[in-house]
Amino acid sequence: MAATAEAPTKDGFDIWTTYQSILKDEEISTPLAAILALTELVQRSDAGTMFELVKALNDGAKVLNERTPNPISLNAGCELFIAFVTLFPHDSDSFSDLKKELVKQGQKYANEALTYRQKIARLTLEFIKDDSIILTHSYSRVVMKTLLCAHERKRISVYVTEARPRGLGLRTYEELTAAGIPCTVVLDSAVSYVMNKVDFVLVGSEAVVESGGLINAVGSNQIAIIAKAANVPFYALAESYKFHRLFPLSQYDLPTHKPNILSFPLTATPTPYPKDSVSPENQPVSTAEQNASTLTHSQTRYMTQEQIARNPDVDYTRPDLITLVFSDVGSLTPEGVSQYLVGMFAG
Repeated sequence: MAATAEAPTKDGFDIWTTYQSILKDEEISTPLAAILALTELVQRSDAGTMFELVKALNDGAKVLNERTPNPISLNAGCELFIAFVTLFPHDSDSFSDLKKELVKQGQKYANEALTYRQKIARLTLEFIKDDSIILTHSYSRVVMKTLLCAHERKRISVYVTEARPRGLGLRTYEELTAAGIPCTVVLDSAVSYVMNKVDFVLVGSEAVVESGGLINAVGSNQIAIIAKAANVPFYALAESYKFHRLFPLSQYDLPTHKPNILSFPLTATPTPYPKDSVSPENQPVSTAEQNASTLTHSQTRYMTQEQIARNPDVDYTRPDLITLVFSDVGSLTPEGVSQYLVGMFAG
């Protein structure tokens, strides 16, 4: 796939391998890894004109998109870098010098972008009062940075959803607890139960789209709906490189929505749950559950990989459900995000 989509490069450059290698750094998010991979593509490219270079970048972005199960954040990074290359003002003496300058600027941007989480944490801190009770969802590096920063100066307590099926909320719980922050895991199905106890909701993002809406780990949308009904502020944290010129009108407009999502099996025959189905480790089972169960040892009540595959990884939250978006470019209303995106790609 890569060999047919990529333009010629020096030394047999493989953008997918490069991208995967960059992602090994825990501090580098998907969009930044895409930007750095495309930056290296510029450095390795044999392109002799801007037309050839932009084509090589689009081909490289296509390779990354096709090989990534959830390409939304990745696409935001690719879109940003290709727009930068296309609009970059220059007075270079040669195209070779221009490519060197583009590489230099790409690397410089990536280094600066690593400071964005800290900027967002400082900005959000102004909205966190002492003794705040916060609800967060799944796992987000920028949310973690913000909560740890708040813990240094204020007393906070955190509810975190388990975030099935991947259970990333448990990672959030472990890291917050290790830092000494009072934290409790909440069932995804118990969000409405806990909502009246919290002061605000704080979530990360896969992307913030042109409407000002949010794409994030599945479950974010229902949390926002419940927060709106309970008159609880819903804040999203997003680095500006996650701002994406995408305009979904519903959940089914997301590029991650495939034909198998929420589809029905072709057969009506009941399929027993296999012994190795996905489940959280060491999950306690109540006496009532034990007594009510008539399943054999090889049958459990957890979702199988096939069942998980029929469910979405991310969902879309409408802008009217979002109170503010905190970013490295400031605290924005959803309408402000739309205006920023228009100016960002207007040249």
